[in-house]
Amino acid sequence: MDVVGRLRERQGGFVLFALTPPRLKTAPERVAEIAETTMERLRPLGLDGLILYDIDDESSRNPSERPFPFTPTLDPAEYLAEYLAAWQTPVVVYRAVGKYGPDDLGLWLSSQDAARVMTVLVGAPSAGAAPTISLSQAQDLRRGVNPDLLLGGVAIPERHSRRSDEHLRLIAKQEAGCRFFVTQVVYGVNAAKNLVSDYTYQCAASGIDPVPIVFTFSVCGSMKTLEFLRWLGVDVPRWIENDLRHAGDTLGTSLEQAYSAAVELASYCRRLGVPFGINVESVSIRRVEIEASVELARRLVEHLRSGA
Repeated sequence: MDVVGRLRERQGGFVLFALTPPRLKTAPERVAEIAETTMERLRPLGLDGLILYDIDDESSRNPSERPFPFTPTLDPAEYLAEYLAAWQTPVVVYRAVGKYGPDDLGLWLSSQDAARVMTVLVGAPSAGAAPTISLSQAQDLRRGVNPDLLLGGVAIPERHSRRSDEHLRLIAKQEAGCRFFVTQVVYGVNAAKNLVSDYTYQCAASGIDPVPIVFTFSVCGSMKTLEFLRWLGVDVPRWIENDLRHAGDTLGTSLEQAYSAAVELASYCRRLGVPFGINVESVSIRRVEIEASVELARRLVEHLRSGA
């Protein structure tokens, strides 16, 4: 059963890999080269699917100086249609709904093959933004034009640590049609465990079944990448920062930590009976960090397939 079927049946045990499309100004022939190189790199891993991010300028959410300057990227839907058509497994396409008008978003939603494409709709980056369509309106639009298209939502364990209500947000999104959730990058395993626990028991109290939670993991090869993760809102525990800062091999140390965290969280989800998936991403465009993310995905696929 492919990942679309597993999500429809509320089953987990799959591994995805997340990509950010090339920069908008990249020449078409170079985009095609990047896409082909990416597919060649990922095909041997036995992944269950891909995630394509829709990058938005989040300066309204965080006024601090961005460690890496914001650069617009290709529309993930266009990148999939024009350059990744040869990829064989299902793909989750993110849509930052504030970037699109209702007509454009509705046209894209209605035209998607629900057997191959899923979507995660993402709301405005901050309460002060004024999008042309809200997240709830976008969810309603998907329900109206293509109800078979699997809808996912964003889960943020760190927000649960601050406010202790993220599990209620998940249930509200589930009631609005979300059939799975994808977290931002997880470094603090305890925050993720707290969210899973509260979500699981709240589902039981409400008489509903939990849907799969896809936990995202990434490697960090430099202090600059770590700074960027923090700017994005990722909580990196002090002990991990200390280990990375003083390691002789920062990237190798980060890979081992990410792998251990994913295995620990997978074991916890199994114990609670919560369906889960794993997503691996690279937040850096440095080749060594991309290759380390690929290695992390390879090891996690092997771990899940082994049934350990």
